[in-house]
Amino acid sequence: MKMKKNALLVLTFFALLALGCGEEEKPKPKVIYEDTEEAKKETPKVDSTQIKIADLPVHMEGTKYLIYPIGDIRIYDDRSKIYGTSRTNNISYAISNYNRFEITGYFENLKFQHIDSTALYSLTDKKIQIQTATYLNALTKKHVLVYTLVDSDTNHDGRIDINDIKSLYISEISGRNFRKLSHDMQELIDWNVVEVQNRLYFRTIEDINKNGAFDKNDKVHYYYVSLLSPDWKVTDYEPVATVVKDTLSDL
Repeated sequence: MKMKKNALLVLTFFALLALGCGEEEKPKPKVIYEDTEEAKKETPKVDSTQIKIADLPVHMEGTKYLIYPIGDIRIYDDRSKIYGTSRTNNISYAISNYNRFEITGYFENLKFQHIDSTALYSLTDKKIQIQTATYLNALTKKHVLVYTLVDSDTNHDGRIDINDIKSLYISEISGRNFRKLSHDMQELIDWNVVEVQNRLYFRTIEDINKNGAFDKNDKVHYYYVSLLSPDWKVTDYEPVATVVKDTLSDL
C-alpha cells in the first residue's frame, strides 16, 4: 500500500512538471501592429519620480569633445553589497560603461561639450534608449559616431526598451547631424566598417509575415553607407543574388 502511495506521488510530481513546462511563457513579440487589440490599449504614463543624472564625461582619443551619458538613477530591491564608487546601498548611479572608443549601457541621451567651451549640446530631444555609441576612430577624414538604439515603442507596452525594435543611427562626433540609417520597423542584426572602402555595412530583418516576431520566414535586408559622403546616403544591395549572377556569368 505504501509503495502504491509513493508511486502515485511520483506520477503526480511528473504530471505537474509536464504541465508547468507546457505553460512556459512565450517570448513577447517586438512588434504589435496598430490594428490589433494590444496596440489599442491605453499607454501607461511615464513615471514622474524618475531622477535624471549624468555620468562623468568621457573623451575619445583624437576628438575635441567631451561626452556625457544621461539617464535615470536605478533602484534595486536586493540587499546584496557591491563594492564600487557608482553604487550606494541599493541605488546605482552608473548610467553607462566606457571602453576607449565605445560607450555601452541603457541610457536615454548624450550631451556634448567642446573641450574649449562650457556649453552643452544634446544629441536629441526625442525619447530613445541608446545601447551603444561607437566612435569610428579609423576614419581620419571624418569624426563619426554610430549608435544602436531603440526609438519607438514597437510592442506597445508603454516603454521604450530592449524589448522593442533596435535601429542604427549616425552623427558627427559633436552629436550634430544625428540621423537614422536603418528603416522603420526593421530590426538591426549587425553592422561593421570596411576601412578600405570607408563604408559602413549593416543588415536588418523585416517582419514580412506580420506575426510580430523576427524569424527564418522573414526577409533580411543588406545596406551600406559611404562614410565620406556629406549626406550619408543609404544604399541597398543583394549579395546573395549578386554571387549567383557573377557565378553564372563566369561559366
